Amino acid sequence: MTPSDLTELESSLLAEIAAADSLEKLEAVRVSVLGRKGKITEQMKGLSSLEPSARKTLGQILNQIKDRLTKAIKTQQISLEATELKNRISGETSDVTLPPRPRKIGHIHPISQVMEECVEIFGEMGFLVAEGPDIEDDFHNFTALNIPPEHPARQMHDTFYLPENDEGSRLVLRTHTSPVQIRTMENNSPPIRIIAPGRTYRSDSDATHTPMFHQVEALVIDETTHMGHLKGCIIDFCRAFFGIPDLPVRFRPSHFPFTEPSMEVDIGCIRADGELKIGNFGEGADNWLEIMGSGMVHPKVLEYGGIDSNKYQGFAFGMGIDRLAMLKYGIPDLRTFFDTDLRWLSHYGFVPLGVPSMIRGL
Repeated sequence: MTPSDLTELESSLLAEIAAADSLEKLEAVRVSVLGRKGKITEQMKGLSSLEPSARKTLGQILNQIKDRLTKAIKTQQISLEATELKNRISGETSDVTLPPRPRKIGHIHPISQVMEECVEIFGEMGFLVAEGPDIEDDFHNFTALNIPPEHPARQMHDTFYLPENDEGSRLVLRTHTSPVQIRTMENNSPPIRIIAPGRTYRSDSDATHTPMFHQVEALVIDETTHMGHLKGCIIDFCRAFFGIPDLPVRFRPSHFPFTEPSMEVDIGCIRADGELKIGNFGEGADNWLEIMGSGMVHPKVLEYGGIDSNKYQGFAFGMGIDRLAMLKYGIPDLRTFFDTDLRWLSHYGFVPLGVPSMIRGL
């Protein structure tokens, strides 16, 4: 092989490289030129049979040819990759004028909606939100609320008890959110004005009762509050919540261990054609519906909370959030709240419109 032969070989190989119009064909050319059995590799293997002077001359020429061919292959590879990318991009373009795919809108659960409504209304009245644990001890759930040991609420058929601990006592799933009131009194000095929304638990299940349900309770303690403040607060809440400015509200004497005096609260309604309608409907609107319990905080409860009952007094009331939702939005069965049925939620749920910002506190 003479230098002129090598020149002709180089020209032929460069032509093959330039003719490769795809990365696959270019790789095949690279292997045929520079592979283990490639044309340039074979020529370099044949140098060992030549005289030293010829081997040196032809060896230098072959190395130079190999470098130029390698560079030509790399240049052609870059060009082909750019062309391939351009073709792929042009074939993957999207028509941005197409309408977007429909998206399902989530819905707020009626319980969450009503809880937020209560927080907003009481927030406008200056109440703060307080929270407490779902698992309570006997003192905060019963004793501190002046509930005696023989009270039916302490029986196992009404209350979920946890197994005994090492001390022999048993924790309970709270039967109301009232323990939050005790914990607030223990950790804060009057004046106190809080609401306590949250989950509660009782061993009961039918169309109007579930083992887990939701309550919101209110507590006000200071040196001057009285029964008139309690009644005015409840009347304002009921009328704001149901959106009926002249909604009749009635207070009936009752008894609760943690308040004295105690009252049941009724709202006016009418029952006709198997339907219940809340509001003042003139003649014949002599029906009443009980919605909450209330009263002045019992002095013993104040003392259990670490507050001087000779100096301070207060009022409290509580209601079921689930029951409020059923009344306001016409939901007939309480158990459906917990069925996790998306069809039901789409019907009774609420579209989120924004974050409420009405809670300003005292």
